[in-house]
Amino acid sequence: MEFYHIVKGVHMLTAYITAVLMLLRLGLDALGRPQWRGTPLRWIPHLNDTVLLSAALGLMVITGWLPFVHHWLTGKVILLMGYIIAGKWALDQARAPNVRLTAAIVALVQLGVIFSLAILRPF
Repeated sequence: MEFYHIVKGVHMLTAYITAVLMLLRLGLDALGRPQWRGTPLRWIPHLNDTVLLSAALGLMVITGWLPFVHHWLTGKVILLMGYIIAGKWALDQARAPNVRLTAAIVALVQLGVIFSLAILRPF
């Protein structure tokens, strides 16, 4: 458990960065500035999310928490899959604007619930 606080800190930091990067990309799209797709802003979220997932797996090893055993963690995993799908749709220029807006709202709500589950661990 000596690394717990370090791994948890990395996990929390990268989770916050994920939220900020999603809001930034959605905002740039909403402002009609799709040029961000030609910048590092296109791949930095993937790098950050790789670190986030690695830290999450590290926390599972350190704490012994497991999806399907600890229900709040199962909820986070399911919501994460939904967030990935909704986020992809929200940022997909080929989709209709109303679909993208709905997907963006769904993605942000799911992200908010993921944060709430992480904080509250209600089950």
